[in-house]
Amino acid sequence: MTQRSASKQRAAPTTREHVLAKLRAICLAQPGVLEKLSHGEPTWFRGPKGKVFAMFDDHHHGAPHISVWLAATMDQQEALVAAEPARYFRPPYVGHRGWVAAVLDDSPNWRAVEVLVREAFALVAPTRAPRGASSSAASSRAARPSSQPSARTTPPRRTKSATRPR
Repeated sequence: MTQRSASKQRAAPTTREHVLAKLRAICLAQPGVLEKLSHGEPTWFRGPKGKVFAMFDDHHHGAPHISVWLAATMDQQEALVAAEPARYFRPPYVGHRGWVAAVLDDSPNWRAVEVLVREAFALVAPTRAPRGASSSAASSRAARPSSQPSARTTPPRRTKSATRPR
């Protein structure tokens, strides 16, 4: 084996298939995640009607890298890009909302990618409580003794005698 072919073999783990398989395993390890194609690339959603938290990017629109775009806060995005601009960048289309892209085709730090995927997944969590779950308002009403009036007032009911003649 020549020196050149040995270096090609070492570079093989960063192929699209390897990178995508590793990223897919990380994303699908989150509970209730669905993978669908969106804009021609694998994309991960939180639940069947959930929000996108991660998108694979294989040189989409001429991008120079294979990367993953992840939901993040503006503070996270700014800190990551400032600290390691060769590893993180502000992705087009969603970067203005805080998303951050992690380069995956140049010896990625998979532990850092895993942490960022978990954080992205948590960031797009539903803001409403699921049906049947008690909210703080409902539990405070239930805890209030019935002798106290409700804070909510309802208009008086109309009776037949109070209605207008037709």
